Order: sequence, then C-alpha cells, then structure tokens
Amino acid sequence: MEQSGIQKFDIYSVRKEKEKRKKAMGNRKEVLIIIPAYNEEKTIVPVLEKLEQPEIAQIADVLVMNDASSDATNHVTKKRKHDVVTHVFNLGYGSGLQLGYKYAVRKDYRYVIQMDADGQHDVCNIPKIYEALQTRDKNGELPDIVLGSRFMEGSTDFPVSPAKKIAFAWFRTMLKLGTGRSISDPTTGLQGLSWRTFLFYSKYDNFDDKYPDANMLMQMLLLGFRVREIPAVMHMRTEGISMHSGLKPILYMFRMTFSILAVWIREKILKMDEGKIHALEKYDK
Repeated sequence: MEQSGIQKFDIYSVRKEKEKRKKAMGNRKEVLIIIPAYNEEKTIVPVLEKLEQPEIAQIADVLVMNDASSDATNHVTKKRKHDVVTHVFNLGYGSGLQLGYKYAVRKDYRYVIQMDADGQHDVCNIPKIYEALQTRDKNGELPDIVLGSRFMEGSTDFPVSPAKKIAFAWFRTMLKLGTGRSISDPTTGLQGLSWRTFLFYSKYDNFDDKYPDANMLMQMLLLGFRVREIPAVMHMRTEGISMHSGLKPILYMFRMTFSILAVWIREKILKMDEGKIHALEKYDK
C-alpha cells in the first residue's frame, strides 16, 4: 500500500537497488523522449524519422504516448519500432505525460525531453536541451527544468494569434508576481526534465493530469526547482487540428488563471508540498 508524504519516495531511495539498475543498464541511453499524440498519423512519422538520425538516436530512446487515437498513430509508431503506450480511453495530454514519467522512472532514465507530435518542435532542439540539462550555471548548479522558448533572442520567428498573445502576456505577469521570475514562454510544451523533476511529477497529486502548463511552472518555481530557458526552433503546425485553435485560448486562459492561483495558494500560503521536497533532497542520481 502506498504511503503518504515523505515516505512516498522510499521505493526509490534504496541505494543498493539503484546500483543494481545502473549495472543492468550498461551502455543504455540516459534520455527518454516522450511524445504525447492524439490522431497525429500525418505528422508523427516525419518527427520519428528525424529522431532516428544518428545524432539523436545515439543519446535517446523514444516513447509515444498514444491517447486513444482513432487514426493510425499507433500503427505507424510501432511500424518504426518505437515504444508506444496506448490508452484505451482518451485521458488527455497531462495523463499521457504523467504515465510517460512513470515509465521513465521505472526504466531508470536520467533525463526526459518532452516534445509534440505535430512537427512544431524541431528535432534540432533535442541536443541543445540535453546539453543544457548537463550544464552548470555560474553558481555551479544544474537545472531541473529546461524550457525551449519561442520568444527569446535566438529563437526562430513564431507567429502568434492575438488571443494567444493576450494569454501569454497574462501568464508571464502571473508568474512574475507569484515567483519573481520572468519566463518568456510559460506555455511551451518543449521541455527537458532532470531525474528529480520527473520523479516528482510521476507521483499522484504532483502534476496536473489534464492541462499542465504555466500552473506547473508556478508550482515548481515556488518549490525551489531550478528552471532555465533556452531559445528554440519551432514551426507552425501544417496538418491536423491544434488543441488551442479558435476561441479555445481565451477559455483556456480563464481555466489556467484559476489553476495558477490555486497552485500559488497551495505552495505559498499552505505550503502543502514542502515535505515532499525535503524528501527529494536525499536522493542523488
């Protein structure tokens, strides 16, 4: 039976077990690329082809989280010999990611890089995020989360609708007021995560399994996780339908606003997750 609070992480704290797993890994890759997908048969194949290039394939495995697609997403992924987990029912973007984190913990990966299946996130970002995850800052600290930003100097031009511009500006303001940090792209889906980050996310109630976005950045910054941004290369979607099309960004902005406020109250005022962070400090991967 799973225990609560600090004891939740005890299953991963047994150092002898960790050493056994490390020996079993041998020359195994330390990066897992997680790709949530829903009806992306037309876009995911070019993404997978690029991920199969030697410079990517030699450092990372690929896991596609197929969220009960009604098209051939599952078939085309398996045909290319990549691991795929298929939901029986459509559970949403966040649930797919969290199950991917659990997979990464169980398989003992060191880093997770998550990217979209629609081709917007250029594969050339993968080595850059991997490098950033291993690069210490001026204080000698490694990042816990690396964000691939669309809006930094060095990022490619990325057209944004007026509705999305309003939403992005609002989320930036909320994060700045709530944490003191300026984040240029608070809704980017292109992220690199350290082991302690995806271990934390893999646990029940630590991750929004519906719409993880700026609310998760608010949570992680308030909990003391180190977040770093790097410029990213991104493209407009050419096939399929975005989950943020039409008026959805406005509705999404209201929902996310309430979620961000709830997270701020939970972490800043109630301090509900401090014990979990103290537990993580004991683990060194």
